[in-house]
Amino acid sequence: MRSEHLKTAAISTLVAATLVTGVVVLVPGRDELSPRPAPGSPGSPGSRGPAATATGIPAALDDLTALIAERERRLQVHPRDGESWALLGSAYVQRGTRLADWAAFPKAENALRRSLEVMPAEEGNTEALVGLATLAVARQDFVTARVLAERAVKQRPKQWTAYPALIEACNGLGDYKAAIKAMDTLTSLHTGPQALGLAAGVYRNRGWREDAAAAAYDAVGSASNRAEKAVALQQLGDLAWERGEPQEAVEAYDRALRLAPDHHPALASRARALAALGRNDDAFRDYQAALEELPLPQYALEAGELYESLGLSGDAQSQYELMRTSAAKAGENGVNEELVLGQYEADHGDPEAAVRRLRSEWNRKHRSIQVADALGWALFKAGRAKEALPYARRATDAGLRSPQFAYHRGEIERELGLSGPARRHLAEALRINPHFSPLLAPLATDALAALGELPDGGPRKVTGEERDTESVQGDGAAGGGTVKPKPEPSERPRSGDAGPSGDGAGYGPGAGTGSSGTDASGAGSTGTDASGEGASATGSSGTYSGGTGQGTNRGDAGAGQQAPPSRQSSGQSAGSAPRQNSHAQPPASGASGNARPGRD
Repeated sequence: MRSEHLKTAAISTLVAATLVTGVVVLVPGRDELSPRPAPGSPGSPGSRGPAATATGIPAALDDLTALIAERERRLQVHPRDGESWALLGSAYVQRGTRLADWAAFPKAENALRRSLEVMPAEEGNTEALVGLATLAVARQDFVTARVLAERAVKQRPKQWTAYPALIEACNGLGDYKAAIKAMDTLTSLHTGPQALGLAAGVYRNRGWREDAAAAAYDAVGSASNRAEKAVALQQLGDLAWERGEPQEAVEAYDRALRLAPDHHPALASRARALAALGRNDDAFRDYQAALEELPLPQYALEAGELYESLGLSGDAQSQYELMRTSAAKAGENGVNEELVLGQYEADHGDPEAAVRRLRSEWNRKHRSIQVADALGWALFKAGRAKEALPYARRATDAGLRSPQFAYHRGEIERELGLSGPARRHLAEALRINPHFSPLLAPLATDALAALGELPDGGPRKVTGEERDTESVQGDGAAGGGTVKPKPEPSERPRSGDAGPSGDGAGYGPGAGTGSSGTDASGAGSTGTDASGEGASATGSSGTYSGGTGQGTNRGDAGAGQQAPPSRQSSGQSAGSAPRQNSHAQPPASGASGNARPGRD
């Protein structure tokens, strides 16, 4: 299933929540986890107003509705109140994000731009800049989001609320090094649950699973209201799901929904896990409930694929039609749903149409690992496996341990006759999470069986001199080129060095100076220059461009690399036992992704 989209929705909730954090607060001293006061009494939604505070507790949905109504009334009387325009626009962004109320986004943009007209950014109106940056993230316009967030950060570098939008913009552009840098600054300025939740997402993207879990647990412990705790619990559930533990995931989602029944992303996540447990009726119930309240295209696509896996083609087509309708409505209000539409076309529609959509995203500089994986898969489904492989490598080599990414790469390699790497990646997909998709997991099992067992006999040589000489020609758009031989052990990066897609010179397709050396399959790939035209990167003979981690100690734990040292989780939650986070050395075979101690 398309679990990446569900995580994106959850992170968007975190980012949107920072907009009214610091301006929409509860009455001081009241525990939001206690029963809510009666309407009209002190502390009721109608009595809460804007107030700058360092505690930063975001509003619940009823508080948000009350705030919007109150600001609209005020602005009818005081139309030149720039602060109120910024607050109203920010509240609209959060409403649109949390309820898929796409019509709220044009209202948000109008209010935020009106705020800048009344009080320009140069005069200190950072709140409006942050609001517009977060609106751009919600619309998945990551180039605009980064420009606006960087303006806000430059203007007020110590204002932590500007950093969540910057982190997500960098993630959407595939600039994970910049995302980590922004996240480090954020956690130095603020240790609340929003910052911890975003840190967990950044760690997860790099494959640092124990660090991600530690940050997510701390976010649960530091949450001060039901909405915050529900988001943090959903994140814990997502991490459990990724480990292939659907029952543990369901328990986390249950807890989230008991605290916040209107936290609809947890319903969709729980549906996915319930399907893995064979509880299909319960899964359909949750998908339906989520779609009634939060009609996101990715939810409809997941529900459709579950129906299709059960042979219910009519129901599946109904969900796919709902997906297209929802994406069209989102597009009418400036929301970019090209990624989910491309994924749908690749598997259920026209693969060439998927390639066109996703290449357009790539050309817009939306070069996340999600887009790389989707574009590679669309090319493969369109019969262009050689062009697909560099994108699949880009997706798997960044660090995230995604069974979907590993499966896609394995199928592409199988088509190209790269039986060893194909067997390795197909097995990895099932090892990470044997339930990762009701449609694709059975296909992964069949593909692995079709490859059969490894041939008899050992390696051709045992001296360390042997090289994998299989090569594939790419189209250059993703640093394709000719696949280079695997480097000898002495050439492999040390802990902290930038590996094939590390913190050094690029992440593969069109990422600055590119990257070269070995990938997780044991076959190297040349990088590209900044234009993405396929020029060979320095070191294409098998050494790694990327220096030594650019002053950091965070190399990827890709092909035979040593995993990064454990990061100290910020904001240890009160009452929680300290966790010892250690990262094991990955196997020398170079299975893609970073090593995670304990169970796989």
